[in-house]
Amino acid sequence: MQSFRHAVASALRSGAVAAGLLLAAGCSQPAPPPAPPPVEVVSASPVKLSIVEWDEYVGRLDPIDFVEVRARVSGYLDSTNFEEGQIVKQGELLCVIDPRPFQAEVRRAQAEVNRAQSLVRQAKATVGQVEAEIQEAQAKLDLANKQHERSRRLAQQNALSQDQFDVTESEVSKTEANLRAVQARLTLSNTQVASADSDVAAAQAALAVADLNLEYTQVKAPITGRVSSRHVTEGNLISGGQAQSTLITTIVSLDPIHCHFDADESSYLKYEQLAKEGKLGSSRQVKHPVYIGLGNEPNAFPHPGHMDFVDNRLDPETGTMRCRAILANPDLSLTPGLFTRVRLPGSGRHESILIPDFTVSTDQSEKYVFVVEADGKIRRQVIELGPIVQGLRVIRKGLDGSEKIVLRGQQRVRPGVTVVSKDEAIEPVQDGLPTDSDPVPKEKWLSRPEREARPPFSATGAPPIAEVIETRN
Repeated sequence: MQSFRHAVASALRSGAVAAGLLLAAGCSQPAPPPAPPPVEVVSASPVKLSIVEWDEYVGRLDPIDFVEVRARVSGYLDSTNFEEGQIVKQGELLCVIDPRPFQAEVRRAQAEVNRAQSLVRQAKATVGQVEAEIQEAQAKLDLANKQHERSRRLAQQNALSQDQFDVTESEVSKTEANLRAVQARLTLSNTQVASADSDVAAAQAALAVADLNLEYTQVKAPITGRVSSRHVTEGNLISGGQAQSTLITTIVSLDPIHCHFDADESSYLKYEQLAKEGKLGSSRQVKHPVYIGLGNEPNAFPHPGHMDFVDNRLDPETGTMRCRAILANPDLSLTPGLFTRVRLPGSGRHESILIPDFTVSTDQSEKYVFVVEADGKIRRQVIELGPIVQGLRVIRKGLDGSEKIVLRGQQRVRPGVTVVSKDEAIEPVQDGLPTDSDPVPKEKWLSRPEREARPPFSATGAPPIAEVIETRN
């Protein structure tokens, strides 16, 4: 019995202890979890630089001169004297048209000039003869007048009969009539001389044309450039003249060379506004530098030039302004027809804020960066972007350069989060692109190649037309 009571008491004490433990456990609060450590990011201050913003366009190279070499006289093509696709110099012989018919025409025209000159000499000889007859007739008239005057005095003194006086008076009338006839012959002879002179001038002009046509049988390069393929071969009959003359080949000039490109309406208005504000001169008044890159030069613009032309209106179909640059091409590496990338100044020099492009995030239509505040908290800052300059993105609005932006770790932060930042410096990238934006001085302007003056033609010794006219006068 006593043992039973002892067992019951032990059980009660165990239960009481357990109940006390449960009660103590139910009354205590759970311990809070430990706070997460701050996010570590790399931050930097934006770069302030004096920059020029550059615009880029797609252009195409075009020759300054494109010449279709055509026959100017008709005949059989005797020979061609150029290598297809090679460089030819101005005045270099390209091909020869059979000259024999034209040589015969020159000889005929020369004979006509000789005949006309002979007629001039005959007419002038006749004039000389008639002038001598006039002198003789004038002398006879003077003698007749003297004899008549003596007869009149004698008749007044009754020393001469009336019949004798009438004879002297008749002699005066006769000699006067003879003088007038000779003078009329002189007028006619002078007219014949003038007509003969006109015939000489006409014959000389015909000889000049024949001489010119003979010269045209030698087809020469009108410009220096690269010649195309032959469009006609030896032995073919080719046609000359203006309307349907035969195309022999074409030549394009290469140095210097043009590059055409089109600027959209908004860019054109931007340039006009910059010009009005005096921040960037108009390309119509100053020669802004232009740099060209080819398709195999993706990160370079190694070909310098300058603006050469801006059209007088926008194309109504495309809404673009036609522009043109001119470039030196001494090694002839720039070929007409190649597509190019055109780089030219899009602003005047000004102070600007720049940051790496990879720090910019996008949220629908907004661009923003994460800014580290002084207390270590993150702030979302909306920005307006400009172009890339020296490997960095230009910031037009939103930053003043005093901020610290998150360079790395953007994926781990959000607005309001506290971060621990490690500062780094942003370095502009020396991309090797040209930076000279000053207008090109006048002494360095490029222009179309000058052509050599054409010498007076004289394949047969005939005088040039100007000399013919001068000789006639």
